[in-house]
Amino acid sequence: MKYNDIEINDSNIYALVDCNQFFVSCERVFAPHLEGMAVGVLSNNDGCLVALSPELKALGVVRGTPGFKIRETIGNQKIYLFSSNYELYADMSSRVMTILSSMADEIEVYSVDEAFLLFKNLHSNFDLYNYAQEIKARVRRETGIPISIGLARTKTLAKIANKVAKKSMSGICELLRQDIIDETLPKIFVGDIWGIGRQHLKRLTKYGIYSAEDLLNYSVQKVRKEMSVTGERTLLELKGVPCIGIEEAPTTKSLVHSRSFGKPISNFKDLLESITSYTTRAIAKLRRKNLVAKNLTIFITTNPFKDTKQYANFATGVLFDYSAYTPDFINLSTELLKKIYKEGYSYKKSGVMLTDIIKLDKIQPTLFTNSSINLCHQSCMENITSISHPPSSIREFSCNTYGDDKRHKVMEALDNINNKYGKEKVFYASNGIQKNWDMKREMVSPRYTSRWKELMVVR
Repeated sequence: MKYNDIEINDSNIYALVDCNQFFVSCERVFAPHLEGMAVGVLSNNDGCLVALSPELKALGVVRGTPGFKIRETIGNQKIYLFSSNYELYADMSSRVMTILSSMADEIEVYSVDEAFLLFKNLHSNFDLYNYAQEIKARVRRETGIPISIGLARTKTLAKIANKVAKKSMSGICELLRQDIIDETLPKIFVGDIWGIGRQHLKRLTKYGIYSAEDLLNYSVQKVRKEMSVTGERTLLELKGVPCIGIEEAPTTKSLVHSRSFGKPISNFKDLLESITSYTTRAIAKLRRKNLVAKNLTIFITTNPFKDTKQYANFATGVLFDYSAYTPDFINLSTELLKKIYKEGYSYKKSGVMLTDIIKLDKIQPTLFTNSSINLCHQSCMENITSISHPPSSIREFSCNTYGDDKRHKVMEALDNINNKYGKEKVFYASNGIQKNWDMKREMVSPRYTSRWKELMVVR
C-alpha cells in the first residue's frame, strides 16, 4: 500500500511507552506507604516542583511551584517532598528500558521515562492489546514502575494514543481503527501534537486550526508552506503515513549541563570549579554515547530574582578537531571563563553546552592528523562570543584523531574505573574537592539500587 509514493506497512505498529509520574513512582517503589499520598519531587537546590503525584495535584498544587510556597498553598494537608535523586532515577530508567527492549523488535529511548517501540510484521490475528498488558504487567512486576502505552501505525499517533491512555483505567490506548482515530482527533488540542512548537502553534491558530482534526483537514501544501517539511511529516503521520522511523541511536544535536548553586558564589576559583565540573560530566556523557564534539559554550549568571547587581554572559570556543578528551574541554572552558568573569557579582548559576556533535566513527582525518602543530585551543576561536582577544598562551598540542590516539585509551581507562568503583572516584583537581557551591539536596532519598551503603534495610 502506498500514499504519495510512501510505502505503508500495515503490519508494523508503533508503541509509545511512558512511565507515569516517573520521579514520584521511583520514590514510591522503595516507600510503599507513599501510595495514595500527596508526593512531590523538587528541582535542583530543592527549588520548584518538577514532579507531582495525582494526589498532590488534587490539592491545587501545580508543577513549578516553589518548594517554600507549597505549605502556604495546602495548609495542614500531609505531603511528602523529596530532593531530586538523579542516580536512582537513571538506574530505574535503565531497568525499565532493558525490559522494553526485550519485548519489541526495535526501541528508541526518547527520554528518561519514554521510549518508542516498533513491532514488525505482526500477524493479522495477533492480540496486540493483550501483549501491551503483558508489557505493563512485567515492567510493574520487575521494577515497580507503572506505565502507559499508546499504540498506532505512526509515532505521532502513538504519542496521541499515549496521552489518551494516561486518562484511561487500563493505561492502554489503541489508535488503529479509523473510526476510533476519527473520534479521538477532534478532542486533541493542536498544541499537544508531537512536533508542534510555539511558533507553529501561533501560525496554525491564526488560520483557525485548534484541534488535531482541524490540522488533518488542512491541505498538505499549506502546512508545508507554514511549517516546512516538519509540518508536512506531522500531517502525514496524522493520516496514518509513517514518515518518522525508529532511531536506535539518534545523534544528539546539543548537550547541556547546568545547575544552580547551593549558595551564591563570588570568587573565580569556585566559579571555575563549577564550570570544569559540569564540563567533565558533559564530556563523560558524550563518551557514553560514543559521540565527540567540537564547540563548547559556557555561561554564568547572577540571580535575577534578587535585588542585587545583575550580570550574565556567555562565551563559545571551537576546538581544532572533534574530541571527547576531557582536558581539551577543561582547558577551553578555563580560557573562556577568564574572559567573561567579572568581580563584584554574586553568581547563582553556571553551565556548559556542547554543540557540533557527531558520532565517534564519523571523525574525518585532517591535514594535520598525526602531527604536532602550534595550537591554542581557542586561537581557532573565530566564532567566540563575548571575547575580544584570544588567549595569549600558545602551546604545542598533539592533533591525532581522537578515536585513534592514546587520549581515547586514557578516557576509556578513567571511565572504567569510575564505572566500577563509583561516580567520580577519579576526577580532575580543577573540579574541586569541597565544592562549597554544589547544589543543596536536604530531602534526598537513598540511592537504593546503585550504592551498597544505601541498600534498603529489612527488619
